[in-house]
Parts: sequence; C-alpha cells; structure tokens
Amino acid sequence: MFNMKLSWYERLFNVLNLILLTAFALICLYPFYYIFISSISSAGAISRGVFLLPQEVNFYSYVRIFQTPGIGRAAFISLARTVLGTLLPVSCSVFLAYIFTYKEIPFRKVLYRYFIITMYLSAGFVPFFMLISRLGLRDSFLVYIVPGVIAPFFVIIAKTYIESLPESVREAAEIDGAGIMKIFFLITVPLCKPVIACLVVFAAVGQWNSWVDTLWFIQDSDLFTLQYRLYVMLQNNMADAMRAGTAEAARDMMSEVTPASLRLTMTFITTLPILIVYPFMQRYFTKGLMLGAVKG
Repeated sequence: MFNMKLSWYERLFNVLNLILLTAFALICLYPFYYIFISSISSAGAISRGVFLLPQEVNFYSYVRIFQTPGIGRAAFISLARTVLGTLLPVSCSVFLAYIFTYKEIPFRKVLYRYFIITMYLSAGFVPFFMLISRLGLRDSFLVYIVPGVIAPFFVIIAKTYIESLPESVREAAEIDGAGIMKIFFLITVPLCKPVIACLVVFAAVGQWNSWVDTLWFIQDSDLFTLQYRLYVMLQNNMADAMRAGTAEAARDMMSEVTPASLRLTMTFITTLPILIVYPFMQRYFTKGLMLGAVKG
C-alpha cells in the first residue's frame, strides 16, 4: 500500500473528529460513572454533590445489599429467568416467523394477523390474572417464562428479516431434499444471526429488569427475583428512615445507609450485567434491527 501524505486540513479534521467522538463517549459514560462514585460516597457527600471523584468513600450500601437474606437465591432466579426467558421466546418466535414465510401454509395471513393483533388489543389485567391462576402458574417459576413464549414483536422482526433473504437459497435446499426443519436449523438460523442477536438483547434486558410479575403472582420468597428483592429492601429502608426513633433507623444513619445511597447502589448492580454483555451484541443488534425493518 502507498503511504498517502495527509494535508494539514485533513489532519486537523481527524484531530477534531477524534476530540468530538471522545467527548461524546465520555458524555455517554459519565452517568454510569456518576452512579458508581455516588454509590461509594457518604450520604453527606452526596447531598453536597459528587461530580468527578468519590468523597468519603465507604461500601456500607454494598455490604447491606449483599448481606440481605435471600439475595443470592434472588440473583439465581433472575439469572435463570433471563436465560430461559430469552432462549425460549426467541427460539419459538423465530420459528413461528419462519413458518409464516411459507406461502403454502393455509390461512397464513389470517393466523399472522391473529398473533399481531394481540399487540394492540388486551382484555386487561383482571382476565390475565384469572388466566394465570387457572393455569396454576401462581407461585411457580414458569410464570416468568410461559406467558411470553411467543412475542408478536419478535415475530414481526424475524419474519421481515427472513423474507428479505434470497428465496433461491430455500429453493435450492428443497431441491436437494431438505425438509422444513432441516432448512430452518441449517440454513435459516445461521443466516438470521444478526436479527436473533437483536431479539436476544431485547428479551434479556426485559427479563433481567422485570419485577412487577413477581409482585403480582409470587408469594413464595424462594421465587423472588433480584430486582424485586432490591425493590422491597428499598421500600423498607425508606420506611425505616421515616421512623426516626427506631434503633434500626439510627443504626442505618450511623452506617450511612440511606434510601439515596441504596438506590444508587441498586442501579449500579442491576445495570452492570447489561453493560457488560451489550458491547459484544451491539453490532449484531444494530444490523439486525435495521435489516429487520426493511420490509413491512
């Protein structure tokens, strides 16, 4: 390759471009950094303002959270529902979308619209609660998985992407004697890696952050999710802070565990796993989302 000498204005542009992108990256990263330094600063320092470096560093909030009874079990439940609640909905939704791309399927368009209309029409919470109760899913781990096994939004994205693939690939496989299942697993799935990665990000983030279904359907403390445990802990801490005369409130004030510090610590703990995973999925996420929106 030839080494091309850059002109002064091209070098200036590269420098300014680097400065601008670096500044933009720092702006995007600063909120998370602020949450971290605030979570390890004292309550007094937080009230005065923490901006660049932590002040009066302590880890009382982290100790309080990790010493909470059942926190390990709750983290396992959240991890398990995230894994299963991602694999099953994505797999089933992508396979259903693949089936809908076959024009030979009877009433294909009617069935497809039947699934899609559920995104816009709902009977409400009371019938949904009664259905979950009749199915015996209350106080069951399956309540986190079964209601979302088929996601209409995932079906739309996956079907649109599959329809954008060359029809000749499927026809060639059919000529070679491949059936529906063989074409799906050996041809369609490998070609759909970008959109599958996109759906995995959507599903994993939704499952990891969800806690309201625990509030509605779970009374067994062994099935509480991490987010719900932290929510209950925060509510209890806020109630204790309002009871100024109790011994527990006085002890919390001495150890600098306040609702504000707990809230920041919980935000950091629950956000960290997503931030660790997302950079590895981001390029597939962007490509899959854009390609899945080419056709309506």
